[in-house]
Amino acid sequence: MRPGLVIFDCDGVLVDSEPISISVLLEVFGEAGVAIDEQAAYARFLGRSMSSIGETLSAEWGVAMTAAHLEAIRARLYERFRAELKPVAHVADALDAISSRRCVASSSKPERIRLSLEVTGLLERLAPHLYSSTMVEHGKPAPDLFLHAAREMGSGPEECVVIEDSPAGIEAAKRAGMRVFAFTGGSHAGPSGLAATVAALRPDVTFGDMRLLPGLLAGAKPGRRAFAS
Repeated sequence: MRPGLVIFDCDGVLVDSEPISISVLLEVFGEAGVAIDEQAAYARFLGRSMSSIGETLSAEWGVAMTAAHLEAIRARLYERFRAELKPVAHVADALDAISSRRCVASSSKPERIRLSLEVTGLLERLAPHLYSSTMVEHGKPAPDLFLHAAREMGSGPEECVVIEDSPAGIEAAKRAGMRVFAFTGGSHAGPSGLAATVAALRPDVTFGDMRLLPGLLAGAKPGRRAFAS
């Protein structure tokens, strides 16, 4: 049951961006007088849009994210992406070996998605099918973004497999009625305690090496749970 559509998250799945993103967030928040440790940042912010991060920051730390904060985060992040960002290991070969249609559905803004894919050499493999949480009312963990991407691609939820690394994204895929493969091979997996968090969410497949993905997709069946290292 090869899926009709494979929906890729971007950060932490296609590009190894999460450590850079968390570093920039903590730097800007620290300058604003908000002390958040790395573990808490991964737990609260991984896979979420900036609007969702702002809501969490206000609710849990009592601090409003201002336009100045957002601009500082954007400018520093994009500068570091251009200098440091790398693709997830073996993801280009995996994309080339997947025959199903594919798209990207990310919590990031469209300009950040394009920049991330461009500097890592992946843009031509995935454009123009790039979808952002800015295109829907509610970001992950709501299902809106994945459902929007599927509609735009002409696929029903039952035809889709989502490739995700974050708890918010895994929950969103499940709520959308889609199969979800959890990727735990990004460099943030260790610091974020990702493996244990993902296991509790019971994705259909958990894997840590992109070289395995084409074969896993070829054998994807509803309700199948597998673990691949």
